[in-house]
This record gives sequence, structure tokens and C-alpha cells, in this order.
Amino acid sequence: MKLDVKIQLLNFCFEVFNFIFLALGSSVCGFGFWILFDGGSLLTFNASDELLIVGAGLMLIGLVVLVVSVVGIVGAVREIRVLLLVYLGFLLVLVLGQLFVTLLLLMNRSKIEQSLDQTVEGIILDYGGPNSSILMDRIQISEDCCGRTGPSDWLQNVFIQSLNRTDLDLLPCSCFRTSRPAVGSPWCSELLNLTGPYGVGNGSYEQGCKEKVTDWLQENILTIVGMDVALMLVQVLQVVLTVSLYRALGRRAAARMAAARKAVRLSDPEEDPDHGQQNYAYVDPNDGDGDPAHPAYHHDYQDHN
Repeated sequence: MKLDVKIQLLNFCFEVFNFIFLALGSSVCGFGFWILFDGGSLLTFNASDELLIVGAGLMLIGLVVLVVSVVGIVGAVREIRVLLLVYLGFLLVLVLGQLFVTLLLLMNRSKIEQSLDQTVEGIILDYGGPNSSILMDRIQISEDCCGRTGPSDWLQNVFIQSLNRTDLDLLPCSCFRTSRPAVGSPWCSELLNLTGPYGVGNGSYEQGCKEKVTDWLQENILTIVGMDVALMLVQVLQVVLTVSLYRALGRRAAARMAAARKAVRLSDPEEDPDHGQQNYAYVDPNDGDGDPAHPAYHHDYQDHN
């Protein structure tokens, strides 16, 4: 394969994988942004320090990927070997950063799960505020569950305890399969004669949300880890392509330099080290005055007339 064709092929593969690298980096950055700033998610409502570090690391990795991708594309298109070296160095740093974030997430998975349980308990305890109500209602409606381990968890709610109720007649409207909430109240009951501004519900869920929330957390962790692993695999391919492209560009530069030097020697005889030196290794066979004892020397023709 000719060197120029090989360089074009390496450039094409480099750009394809770089765009994949850029897309994965943007997704990782989006996950980090979601963990840090989305207050409407159960995972981020009361995030632990470990989870915040993971979110910051993911967002930083994503932003660095955006910058590094631009450096790599410019270096490949313009065939600037220095930029390719910078790109290669950043790739190696990114791989180490991703390994750190992934290991931190996996090692603290149980701690994050425990923090999630405590968050759900806190939401149930203070249920009634606008933010916590919306978040818990969203979980119970989407997952068809009620409470953390079951409907009995709602007996710990501050409002329920203030009513001195020891039964499960009053639950959030989101705990029922069908409900008709009252204006200004998130509580419903199947008892039609219950006094107070409460809605009417029918068929409460018996399963708690803990198992489904844990499954949801595991799915998100696996998604983040999977994206990190995919990003690292692409980076390994990028390292191989970058090294190959760097070496191919170096060989072409050396070949062009050698050709330029040869052209200079041919165009300027002064540059030829053999120019101006007489070739004594040749003797004209028609020269009768050549000295047979010293054939390596050339004698001038003499006029015998």
C-alpha cells in the first residue's frame, strides 16, 4: 500500500472513531450534569458526597473529551504531528480519570444505595411539601408501589402522626391504582365517610418501592459504567490509530526531505561531492600512449607527426 493511501485511510478511520468518541463523551458529560444539577431525580435529591464526586468527574471527563476531540481532528486534518502527540497524551490521562471514576462508583455502590434509602425515608417523613410530594408521587405512580418497604411506612409521616391515626385508611393518592384527589391535598382514602379535605382512592399498591428503586439505581450505574467502558475501548483504538498516523506522517516527511535534498544536489553541481574530481579509473582503449605499466593513469594525447 502506498504511503499516501495509507495516511488517507488512517485519517478516515481516525475521524470516524473520533466522532464516536465525541458522542460518548457528550453522553458522559450529560450524566454528570444530571447527577449534579437535576434536583427532580431521586438519585440527585439528596446525593451523597461519593455520588457528587462521580458526577463532577463525569462532567469534567465529558468536557475534556470535547476539547481533546477538536485537538485530534485539527491535528489529523492538518497533519500536525505535535497536536497528535498532545492528543495522545490527553487520551492517556482520560483513561486514568475514567478508571478512577468507574472504580469509585463501583466501590461505593452499596453506600449510594444506603443513601438512597435514607432519602426515601426522609421524603416519606416530610411528605406534603411541594418538591418531595411531586418526587415521591412520580416514583409511586411510575413503579406501581407504595412507601419504601410497603404502605405501612406512611404511618411514620409527620402529618399522619399528627392525626393520631394507627391504620392505613389515609395514604398518598399516588399509592392507589385509581384516585380522585381533592383540591389542595395529596392524600386519598378508600373510606367515603372520612372527614377532611381528602380525595378518594381505589386499590392501593401493596408492594414497596425499595426493590424497584434499587433496580433503577443498578440500571443507571450499569449504564454509566457501560458508557465509561465503551469510551475507554474507543480511546484504545484511538491510541493505536494516532500512533500509526504519527509514524506514517513521519515517514512521509522523511521521504520528502530526502527527495528535496536529492533535487538540490542535481540542480546545484557544487553540492555534488564527486563534482570536479577526475575519474582515473577509466582508460581509453584506443589510446596507444597509455602506459601499460600504470593503467590507472590517463596520459594526454601526443602528436607523433
